[in-house]
Amino acid sequence: MPSSSSPSAAALADLWYQRYRTALPAELATLLQEGALPVNDVLLTALRHHSVRHYADIPLPAGALELGIAAASSAPTSSNLQTWSVVAVEDPARRQELAELSGHQPYVAQAPLFLAWIVDLSRLERMAEREGLGSAGLDHHEAFLMASFDTALAAQNSALAFESMGLGTVFIGGLRNEPEKVAELLGLPPRCVAVCGLSVGVPAQMTAEERRPAIKPRLGQEVILHREHYSAQEEPAHIAAYDSRADTYQQEQGLPSRQWSSTAAGRMAEASGLGERAMMGAILKRLGFPLK
Repeated sequence: MPSSSSPSAAALADLWYQRYRTALPAELATLLQEGALPVNDVLLTALRHHSVRHYADIPLPAGALELGIAAASSAPTSSNLQTWSVVAVEDPARRQELAELSGHQPYVAQAPLFLAWIVDLSRLERMAEREGLGSAGLDHHEAFLMASFDTALAAQNSALAFESMGLGTVFIGGLRNEPEKVAELLGLPPRCVAVCGLSVGVPAQMTAEERRPAIKPRLGQEVILHREHYSAQEEPAHIAAYDSRADTYQQEQGLPSRQWSSTAAGRMAEASGLGERAMMGAILKRLGFPLK
């Protein structure tokens, strides 16, 4: 077991501070000092995660794609139904089209690999047809929710794997801006929808002037971790403290000062904050998901 003075334990304490902008809790520090908790590369890679939006003009190492997808396949899957697929897009012209459909995000085109993660109920439907069975269960909300969850688990597993190889990633929620056009571009059959994208590549080298802390602070565990039962009694004070920490990060990045809580709440204040995604229910039905 590593001691608190070992490089890995010291790295964990540093990454904890960057993630929460608070010191490692004394109890946790003691456990590390006593060697009661392991510190390993998987844990450090997870804590080190940050979105990469600038990529070098370098191809992915041979085999990196296949290893990333093997990690995705190793994620849990409900009832072993495996209700997801992924489309790997390496063609520059196609990546450029996806960049435009995703809200003109340049790194979608810049990264050498773009993965479109697909909620895929079509495969089960085809299997049922070959078996001479119906597929009424696929029409219900639960099937879509289950497949969405499985797809997210697979995508996150792959991101962790790619980052463990020294590659950079950024998830692209903008892939849901134009779901029907994306489906057409990728040749998706009915009962398939691309729910998120993942850009993957070698991070671009930055100058010392450009390099800033990249790990974005998250809500503290006093907000998100509930023990035995849910309680929001002290939430306002803790979120106010996080607002201050998050704003410090904003300014470190050279971005305008802002309050996270009011920005997040404002995003959901009106359906217009979702853009065209506010019509997702109708879009999904057109893509073959009845959602009963």
